[in-house]
Amino acid sequence: MTVLYEDNHIIAVNKTCNEIVQGDKTGDTPLSEIVKAYIKDKYNKPGEVFLGVTHRLDRPTSGVVLFARTTKALTRLNEMFKSHEKIQKTYWAIVQNAPKQPQARLENWLVRNEKQNKSYVAKLGTKDAKLAVLTYSTIATSDNYTLLEIQLQTGRHHQIRCQLAAIGCPIKGDLKYGAKRSNPDGGISLHARKIAFIHPVSKQEICITAPVPNDKLWRAITHDLV
Repeated sequence: MTVLYEDNHIIAVNKTCNEIVQGDKTGDTPLSEIVKAYIKDKYNKPGEVFLGVTHRLDRPTSGVVLFARTTKALTRLNEMFKSHEKIQKTYWAIVQNAPKQPQARLENWLVRNEKQNKSYVAKLGTKDAKLAVLTYSTIATSDNYTLLEIQLQTGRHHQIRCQLAAIGCPIKGDLKYGAKRSNPDGGISLHARKIAFIHPVSKQEICITAPVPNDKLWRAITHDLV
């Protein structure tokens, strides 16, 4: 975990692919508790430290995660994430196959299978299906991989992973959605690159960028971009 931004109301960190945002059945220490400990130590806070989870990233995904340090910020950020207004999340994904169109808007109906912890593209009218919308553009290529920049319009379960796999472009390392092999670190090559939003209290425009993971392919494919 690396702190990217902090003030009295919010804190943003760069999550690794091995960290979880909130506690789960694995019993691993979640990022929320690590950030609490950081705040408690840095500011010599007595008693319990308040920290609100405003959104999540899948465990194998890296990148920027935003937490609220006050109840006022949490309430307002929750509203922003729910409505997708005044907030924009940008992802970078390294995919195995170049998409047929270098840029496009994808609209699919997705159904979540709870037992498999996986989402599937479904037909319009399918029970419990939810509309998923994203746009992508090709921003770099290498001999074997393509780097896509993705803007989310909705926030569905495994949305980017599922929608890219549906057009024949599984994310590198994502075995669940059709990747050929796993990544050495156990993660997938999906990175929450940037989050831009109106500060919930000061109303200033904030843009937070997370450096890409420190591995050979990420460094090579983003060499001209960072």
